[in-house]
Amino acid sequence: MLTITQALFDQIVAHAREDHPDEACGVVAGPEGSGRPERFIAMLNAARSPTFYEFDSGDLLKLYRELDDRDEEPVIIYHSHTATEAYPSRTDVSYANEPGAHYVLVSTADTDDAGPFQFRSFRIVDGEITEEDVKVVEAY
Repeated sequence: MLTITQALFDQIVAHAREDHPDEACGVVAGPEGSGRPERFIAMLNAARSPTFYEFDSGDLLKLYRELDDRDEEPVIIYHSHTATEAYPSRTDVSYANEPGAHYVLVSTADTDDAGPFQFRSFRIVDGEITEEDVKVVEAY
């Protein structure tokens, strides 16, 4: 299960809506080994595409150096889908190289008549997708 604060949840959704119609992407870092998402880091979608996202390689290198310096790790890796449901695509699965991370997808398309977005979390390990529950809390 992913436990996330309302503030972080809101930041991820706001970023997805802000970058629409392009896909948004980013990371929520947390203390190494804690599994607790704490620090929101919006990233630039270098592809600037409504159907694809790509972290800029320079930004990604800078991010991992910063995480290392702060004894943090990526707890959540998120991106948005702008025209489809919030479920990992084959490309998303091929990019999933952090087996300990929660992969959050936000859909900014109303694909299920449940409202203007979906927020779902997955574990992706060795190409295997497992959806997990999301618990939103006021604070940890």
